[in-house]
Amino acid sequence: MAGNMKKKAERVEEKREKRPYAVAKYIRVSPYKVRTVLDLIRGKSVKEAQAILENIPNGGAAPTKKVLMSAVANAEHNQGMDRGDLFVAECFADGGTSLKRMQPVSKGRGHAILKRTSHITVILDVKKAEGEL
Repeated sequence: MAGNMKKKAERVEEKREKRPYAVAKYIRVSPYKVRTVLDLIRGKSVKEAQAILENIPNGGAAPTKKVLMSAVANAEHNQGMDRGDLFVAECFADGGTSLKRMQPVSKGRGHAILKRTSHITVILDVKKAEGEL
């Protein structure tokens, strides 16, 4: 029994993400709104992505910037990477739980309102030099 658990732990460790990343859960912005912001920064350098997020008026930009800066801090602190060499390799927003509310309407009825939440993930990677493969 213990042998199988060790093998499973090794398999999980092999599949675990090696690149620096950050996740923010239960952010009170709809994932649809966050995805439009993430499309703008995907594939950009960290400096360029930060500038885009500071100057965009969308509601999802502020929490996305926090996640990006957290991923950069994780890369610098945990893996000793240089901020200048990092770029946004992957970023996505998954739907979180929805807060369910009711809007009263006529004749004693109520319409459901879903206040959506997001799980924002940003994964960074190091730029490859021109000569490397």
